[in-house]
Amino acid sequence: MTADTVTPAPSAAAAAPPPPGPASSRRAVRTMRRRPSLTDSDRSIVSDADRRQPRVRRAMAGVHVFLAVTLVLAGLGPLLWLAKAAVTPTQDTLRQPFALWPNGIDWANLSTAWNDIHIDQYFFNTIVIAAGAWAFQLLVATTGAYTLSVLRPRYARVLNGLVLATLFIPSVVLLVPLYLTIVDPPFLGRDHSLLNNYLAVWLPMAANAFNILLVKRFFDGLPREVIEAAQTDGAGPFRLFWSIILPMSRPILGVVSVFAIIAAWKDFLWPLLVLPDPAVQPLSVRLPAVQSQTELDVFLAALAIATIIPIAMFLIFQRVFLRSAGLGGAVKG
Repeated sequence: MTADTVTPAPSAAAAAPPPPGPASSRRAVRTMRRRPSLTDSDRSIVSDADRRQPRVRRAMAGVHVFLAVTLVLAGLGPLLWLAKAAVTPTQDTLRQPFALWPNGIDWANLSTAWNDIHIDQYFFNTIVIAAGAWAFQLLVATTGAYTLSVLRPRYARVLNGLVLATLFIPSVVLLVPLYLTIVDPPFLGRDHSLLNNYLAVWLPMAANAFNILLVKRFFDGLPREVIEAAQTDGAGPFRLFWSIILPMSRPILGVVSVFAIIAAWKDFLWPLLVLPDPAVQPLSVRLPAVQSQTELDVFLAALAIATIIPIAMFLIFQRVFLRSAGLGGAVKG
């Protein structure tokens, strides 16, 4: 009887490939280094290799200069021309609209617009309307967003849906119902009409669903660890809102402030309807009314005065738009 011949299985050490030596390691490293990597510049239209070509660099420099000059002319051109025309006589503006004071500067246009057209009174009315609209919009936006984002009651989703639904209603559809409400306020009667009252402008502007959703989105991104720590330390809803939420929300408060003031400053139709008395009307309503009775140079000077506040608001809050709300340092990991 012969024994079966059994072929021994190869061991694991024999089956495994030999470990790479120094030469193979160096070849692998060189291969990885030669492999092209996809950088951010390679994802653009012009790659790094194309940028190194003199012809491409000159073409891109020309495009950048063209875009920069176009943006400056489109953004600052009308403002600079208005500032120039405000102190230019009417005949010079009509004959040579782009010439720089061919017959001298007429500074009297500004004083005439301020005193004779009563721009000072309308300017003050506009500041009052803008300040009230800013205060009411900020109050409603922050408290509403705080309720939907931080307090989160059981019906928060329903409220959020209702607020979002108001964005789909055209403002012109609400014009007649709002006007009838101002003429005959609920619980007050027709004897207490809000016509020629600044509340008639402030209250409708306060109910701004866009601001509420904008601030709510910002509140949703606040660090929950800080909020929970404040609640653990015994901070109530008002203390949490005033001492924790608002100090961390300065960027979005600045954005909402700019939106509110600019919207109130340029609004025309609604103040025209609810403020029929010229003594309480803002610049946006009075300037078109006095245009036909005013010289062109004086009217342009009045327009230049009316643009002071929007330009100042942009210069003051431009960093708020460009600065991100970096709150990562508020929480220590």
